[in-house]
Amino acid sequence: MSDIKIIALGGVRENAKNMYVVEVDDNIYILDCGLKYPENELLGIDTVIPDFEYLRQNARRIVGVFLTHGHADAIGALPYFVSEFDVPVFGSELTIELAKIACANEDAAKDFDDFHIVDEKTEIDFESATVSFFKTTHSVPESFGIVVKTRKGNIVYTGDFKFDQTAAVGYKTDLGRLAEIGHEGVLALLSDSANAENPKETVDEHVIFDFISETFEYHKGRIIVACVASNILRVQQIFEAANANDRKVVLTGHDAEKIVKTAMRLNKLHLPSDDLLVPLKDIKKYNDDEVVILETGRSGEPLKSLQKMALGRHRAVNIHEGDLVFITTTPSHAVETTVAKTRDMIYRAGGTVKAISDEFNSSGHASKNDLELMMNLLEPEYVFPVQGEYRLMSANADCASAIGIDNDHIFLLNKGDVAEFENDKMIVASSVESGNTMIDGSGIGDIGNIVLRDRKILSEDGIFIAVVTIDRKKNKIVDVPKIATRGFVYVKTSRDLMAESSELVANVVQQNLDNKEYDWSHLKQDVRDQLNHFLYEQTKRHPVILPVIMEINARRGGRQGKKKKANSKSEKKQTKAARTEKKNKKKSSK
Repeated sequence: MSDIKIIALGGVRENAKNMYVVEVDDNIYILDCGLKYPENELLGIDTVIPDFEYLRQNARRIVGVFLTHGHADAIGALPYFVSEFDVPVFGSELTIELAKIACANEDAAKDFDDFHIVDEKTEIDFESATVSFFKTTHSVPESFGIVVKTRKGNIVYTGDFKFDQTAAVGYKTDLGRLAEIGHEGVLALLSDSANAENPKETVDEHVIFDFISETFEYHKGRIIVACVASNILRVQQIFEAANANDRKVVLTGHDAEKIVKTAMRLNKLHLPSDDLLVPLKDIKKYNDDEVVILETGRSGEPLKSLQKMALGRHRAVNIHEGDLVFITTTPSHAVETTVAKTRDMIYRAGGTVKAISDEFNSSGHASKNDLELMMNLLEPEYVFPVQGEYRLMSANADCASAIGIDNDHIFLLNKGDVAEFENDKMIVASSVESGNTMIDGSGIGDIGNIVLRDRKILSEDGIFIAVVTIDRKKNKIVDVPKIATRGFVYVKTSRDLMAESSELVANVVQQNLDNKEYDWSHLKQDVRDQLNHFLYEQTKRHPVILPVIMEINARRGGRQGKKKKANSKSEKKQTKAARTEKKNKKKSSK
């Protein structure tokens, strides 16, 4: 058995959903526990989290979860994890507070309280390894990288990082600590790949602030700022730019108020003036050129909220003529189509769009040069590009090759791959069960590929329902089959198709009824197959076909009829007896 293993349960060959397992002897160390937001093909899915099956099988060996920062790609799956596993969670003060907010939103996790605050000086000694942390620069303060110190060398996970020499206090990278870790000896480096394709240096944050402030100064209408709620750095810049230009800030996002108040309480976010924030209900008291609306959206995703604003369906704010929608975060490549559609909707509503990413190379992730600098400081023996789609991981691997790391010491893992350190050599020789667990409303993992396939067909070709009532005793159809459809064809112009489909269903059902050995499942499948073939011939489409077979019981109806008839005879006898008694009373009274 290998003493050291590295397993990616998420965050490789995909955007976000970071979760990495480091095994040292008999202990499991979990690095990050994130989610990702669904892409277009995951119809109706709210979020996607890693598959915990391997961890369930080895729950007794887990010593803790170690978090790098407070974004959803690092902490989003934590509420679902702690509802199953009773293990301690470690992170910086702000990261832990954001994790608590996430857990409070889930009933099964809201009572979890095994959180532990750490800083860059913290060292946690376990039986097989020592875990420590180092400061990195990212768009949220107190972002850390993680070091798992083993007897074979350090295993380093960078988390999300970049290098910015002008970074403010709370965001600065500890270069001295990185050099120290490298001097101790790094066996393996798990390196951020999200911006690895970018050959240009990312622009310094003070340049971004100047651009935001200039935008606020020269636009004379209302400004709606789209921002991720947990991007504390960007929120701080928006506050300062609004204050410098005599504008008030209104928070409209579901998560914004909680996160902003938490960051302010911890002194990670500062208000330049006490009256900068105004309640949403007071927005009409100000002219358009006196307000900035900060929209973060539900779960930190502002694009859907912007679409609602453009369509006039937002709960509080709708876009009108003269509005500027200012997108201050850099969307991932996976949502480029959504961004383009959102822009078009905003223009149709009378607004205009401006984005930082249109003007500057802005990102919270390491560029090509940043990655090479990190590797030169740490001098790892093995490199594992993580946090990105395959092409981004490959670009990160190119960076490792460029600084002289042998190709056979660079591993592009897939989900579930197990990298084992055996006989002083790292190899990938096995894998564990790992995939996606989809969250749909209150359902966790109950949506699989079959359901998603049906949803996709429904969204493209609609549904076709055939309802048939039969008398099983007499082996005949009681009435003409009823046909209903939604999202397939326009019924009023397709009456012939509906009639022919009804006739086809009647013939198929009657053929099955004539066969005394038929069963329900075969009957429904036969209807489905015949209809599918016929409808495709007529329309070249494959709707979801739903046969509904209902059966009546003639015998039961007959008994009820006899009972009713008997009751009526009884009622007549009672009425006649009452009349006779009434006549007798009249005679006796005379």
